[in-house]
Amino acid sequence: MNCSLLVSLLCFATAGELPEGQGNRPKPTNIVYILADDLGYRELGCYGQEKIRTPRLDRLAAEGMRFMQHYSGAPVCASSRCVLMTGLHCGHSLVRNNWENGGWGENEPEGQYPLPAGTLTMARMLQDGGYATGVFGKWGLGGPGTTGAPENQGFDTSCIVNCQRKAHNFYPNHLWKNGEKMVLPGNGWFKAHQKIDEPLATEEEYYQRYLGETYSPDVFLDEALSFIDENVDRPFFLYYPSPIPHVALQVPVEDLDAYPREWDEKHYLGGSYLPHPRPNAAYAAMITPLDKEVGAILDRLEQHGLSDNTIVMFTSDNGTTWAGGVEHTFFDSTKGLSGLKGSVLEGGIRVPLIVRWPGKVEAGSTSEYPSSFPDMMPTFAEIAGTSLDRPSDGHSLLPAFGGANPARQKDLYWEHGDQQALRHGDWKLVRRRLGKNNPETKLFDLATDPGEKKDLSKEQPEILQMMIERAAATRFPSLVFPNPGLDAAAGS
Repeated sequence: MNCSLLVSLLCFATAGELPEGQGNRPKPTNIVYILADDLGYRELGCYGQEKIRTPRLDRLAAEGMRFMQHYSGAPVCASSRCVLMTGLHCGHSLVRNNWENGGWGENEPEGQYPLPAGTLTMARMLQDGGYATGVFGKWGLGGPGTTGAPENQGFDTSCIVNCQRKAHNFYPNHLWKNGEKMVLPGNGWFKAHQKIDEPLATEEEYYQRYLGETYSPDVFLDEALSFIDENVDRPFFLYYPSPIPHVALQVPVEDLDAYPREWDEKHYLGGSYLPHPRPNAAYAAMITPLDKEVGAILDRLEQHGLSDNTIVMFTSDNGTTWAGGVEHTFFDSTKGLSGLKGSVLEGGIRVPLIVRWPGKVEAGSTSEYPSSFPDMMPTFAEIAGTSLDRPSDGHSLLPAFGGANPARQKDLYWEHGDQQALRHGDWKLVRRRLGKNNPETKLFDLATDPGEKKDLSKEQPEILQMMIERAAATRFPSLVFPNPGLDAAAGS
């Protein structure tokens, strides 16, 4: 596949017409898409969580639909978000892994690999269709001033932590608002990755060292609510990619104290992220405030009488992390599933998806339709009544919203580093350590084995070969993110 085709896939522009907002024609449906960061499949009450309290998300599920087989675009942040924004899975998308523009110092350059100018993102598609577009939270698709910054990718309004590395500190000294640096009061810079040899003398000493005055999620929420206030009379797309619950474990003390001290017998001393005296309580206390943020957005929609004409979707960019003091076994974060963040096994990519759309989605319903991030772009195009005039790797989910469960025509596909996975029907191919001395290829039947415990590759050689061929046919090598091990294995 040559470079020109790659660019054409990424940059094909739409010709969507502006929707009329006058006469008898109803106002187009508002779209609110909330993206958690590293939230596991089982970390919400409505998906079986028993320790972390998520009452507003549970209520959202009761008022809408839970997708039980929904997948992120990739098992890590940047590539997953690229898939979401472009509708192209990571065998076709530009960004196929995390990539850093700088280091961890205070004055290092910020940002990840930038989306090129002219990329058709879902924001640009909706902007061209007459929607006001806003993003509030973690970006990760191009540093300040680059072609990938949100103001250059279809967003009218933005307030973001642009760089994923900066997002490792929930008390950063600045954010970026509409392309301009926004200094946060009371937050001096400090290293976001520290390790101590033994617990500090008091909990207060932890908080003095590792907390600040302005909690970035509070800023994102205020900006998102203002965006709703300012766009009551026109259709809008609100993208809310919260940095929660990605570590470091940092949370205001009042939220922390809502969970039992008995959960934590020892301190987390840090290393890959910041130390914390009560790591299990802190992790839960990050998710519950995220739940409150969702509630605040829903309440603001209701306040303006917008609930009935707004679709609200909530999901996560990948599965639960294994780092930073998070104990996924304590919370049963991936109960019944294999793998964590960074893995193409189910626990790394299967994520919750809740959809509320009054009058269109049945309250309290569930869907077993296999879906993934590439589906969002054609779904939003159909909701907005605009055109998507270039290839997509997804399907519109509107039939599934209506309760249908049709056979999926397009396979679900992931690649990450030396890993590759493809889902076709209930069959799933998993290939790992490609290009290494000990590569493995496995085949699973997710209908009977969602935990990926029984490898059927030797029992079903014809299906295995069919899956390998499908995986090879659904991707092309990347010029930007070359992958010799995967590229060499494509036809093997």
